[in-house]
Amino acid sequence: MSERRDSDVVRARMPADVDAPDKVAYGLTFRQLAILAVAAVCGYGAWQALQDLLPVPVLLGAAVVLGGLVFGLAAGRRDGLLMDVWLLAAVRHSRAPRALSTTDTTAKVPDWVEAPKSRVMLPAPLKLPAAAISDDGEITLGSSQAAMVAATSVNLALRTADEQAALVDTFGRWLNSLSTATQIVVSAQPVDLRSHARTLAAAADTMPHPALADAAADHARFLDDLAERRDPLRRQVLIVTRTGAGERGEHAAHRRADGTVRALSGLGVTTRALDGHAATAALAAAADPYRPPRPGGLAAPDTVITGPTPATPRRRT
Repeated sequence: MSERRDSDVVRARMPADVDAPDKVAYGLTFRQLAILAVAAVCGYGAWQALQDLLPVPVLLGAAVVLGGLVFGLAAGRRDGLLMDVWLLAAVRHSRAPRALSTTDTTAKVPDWVEAPKSRVMLPAPLKLPAAAISDDGEITLGSSQAAMVAATSVNLALRTADEQAALVDTFGRWLNSLSTATQIVVSAQPVDLRSHARTLAAAADTMPHPALADAAADHARFLDDLAERRDPLRRQVLIVTRTGAGERGEHAAHRRADGTVRALSGLGVTTRALDGHAATAALAAAADPYRPPRPGGLAAPDTVITGPTPATPRRRT
């Protein structure tokens, strides 16, 4: 009975792109048909206006060339995007400033200051979507808030068919319970083995037994050698939950993060809601994933950073 149940694996076909637009006619979407229809109307109007001024072969040649360009614009793709969307993004990128700055670069120089006229383009102001990060990890995004949850992964290949079906069903129930925009980010992060090796080597001197000290020192050398020969990576899974439009409360995003932690606990993965310091470090790692991590970590915004009080030298009597 168990062998037959394991062999009856439930499989379901899912589209690779669930956000793909529907095909209306001839394998074309409504957007593509609208582009072709507008081009056809413009072409017909141009034909009626120029048929008495230009010979018919010239009009036919121009119509074939322009028709091919319009069809390529409507049906063509580049980098997974429609050609018209890709060209619009290219135009926006060419007109966008090349440098951004967090300082106000739009302020005008006073009239009494003789500023040299420079042709160098000034950096544009950098407008980040996140305005602030609280101590409990809530990220302010204009009119809404967000929170981040870190989770580990689960290997379905090591589970039986019944266990796989149960895990998929649990994950599906969580997906069906979502009522706001939720983002799942899976990335590869570098592992800082050198700092672990230094910490382990420093702790080897405090071991209560010489055998433990030798084992810790040997493992520290192994980690240092592994970091020298390889570039190890770890898989990081981040879940970003956002509040709804009418959802009120100071800790609404944190409540959604706690609900995500409880819902995903049935998958057998380790989940935790990130606080302000961990969320700041996660955002910094997402912006520059291959930057070496700092030993002390990153402080959250608006955090008061204090240092140790310098020792007062004693006076000799």
